[in-house]
Parts: sequence; structure tokens; C-alpha cells
Amino acid sequence: MVDMEDLQALRDAHRRWLTKLGILDKPWLILGSAPHPTLPPDILAHCARMDVNNSGKTAAMLGLPAADLTFRKRKKSWEEHPDVHTRGLLWLHTRPLWVMRLKLLMKPRVRYRSLMRATKEEREAIVEHICGGIPGDIGECGHVTNGVAAACYALFVGVPSVTLAGFSLTVMGHSYNEKGSTRRQIAEDTYVLSKLRDRANVFTTEQGLSDSIGIRHVSCLERM
Repeated sequence: MVDMEDLQALRDAHRRWLTKLGILDKPWLILGSAPHPTLPPDILAHCARMDVNNSGKTAAMLGLPAADLTFRKRKKSWEEHPDVHTRGLLWLHTRPLWVMRLKLLMKPRVRYRSLMRATKEEREAIVEHICGGIPGDIGECGHVTNGVAAACYALFVGVPSVTLAGFSLTVMGHSYNEKGSTRRQIAEDTYVLSKLRDRANVFTTEQGLSDSIGIRHVSCLERM
């Protein structure tokens, strides 16, 4: 259980870490894994980029530089994208940082400058803090995907704005493979994103997401 005192301490620690990375005061573009992400060049140049799970593979395929931040689940396979290149790595994990660093030493193709940890319980507490919690009758899993959790994290630490790219509630599959996997937690993601759509600092580059949920669509920097 994460109480408000613990949550405030978590926020302070992560804000200090992000300040050292130089991205706390920058707008963020969060790159999810939906197929064919829309990435306007001027928005990319203006924002710090956060890759979610294996979306860094898509970024590399598109010729983009290393991410400013990668938000990664503990159980996400490294085999699908072994060449993670990122300035900051926020790894959802239960072990201490020194153990996590040892684990990463076993993955020489993973390159990062700074490592931070958050637990699954802290992730869920952040989402609940931002959206008020997910009712028990919404969806089957009771929690959002890591992409939506990443958006809640960005708002939780207080970045100026959040722009979602590579997010979809209707298109199945992932941008970094051709498996066409069914996307899960659609009901939960829909509920939480609907709580974010009226925020003045939340945008999306994806017309489909804007049409389905109502988040403000932006196609260029001047509309942000």
C-alpha cells in the first residue's frame, strides 16, 4: 500500500532524478507501440521523448536518436528489442538499484546513462492519484497499459505538457513487429484517457485517438 506521504516522497525523488537528466522542465512526447505512429518533426525536436517498453525499436527503425527516457515493465522481453539506447531508464522493478545494475551488466547491448526504479504498486498508485482510480466494473485486468501509466507518470512529476504518439484504442498490433497481437486493457485505457482529455496540457498526434477519446489533436508545434 502506497500512502500519500510515500507518494510525495516518490514524486520528490523522481523530480530530482529528472532534473539531473535535464528533462523535467521540457514538454514530453510519449511514444507508444501502436502501428504507424505519427511523429511531426517539429514536435519531436521540441519535446523530450519517452519510449514505452519496446517502442524504442520503432524509434531506431525510423532513424531517431536515443530516447531521453524509457519507461519499461519488468516482465517485458528484452529479446524483442535488445538494443535499448536511452539517457534515462525507468525500470518497473522490485529489486534494489544495485541489483538492477548488475542485471543490466548481463545485457551489454543495453545502453543507458542513469537508472531509476519504481514498483508495480507505485505505478498503480500514480495512476490512481492522477485519475481517481479505475472502477471494478471497468475491463478485466483492473489496470492500464504501460503507455497510459507513462502518461500518468509524466503528469504526476509535473512536466509542462504531454503529447501521445503511437497510441490507439482501435488499431491492433504493435509498431515494432508484425504479429498483429490483440491489444489488451482497452476498457481501462479508455477510462483513464477520458479522465485526461480535458487537461489543457495533454495532446495527441494521433487523429484516431483524438476521434475516439477526445484528447486534443496536434499536427505541428504551433498547435500545442
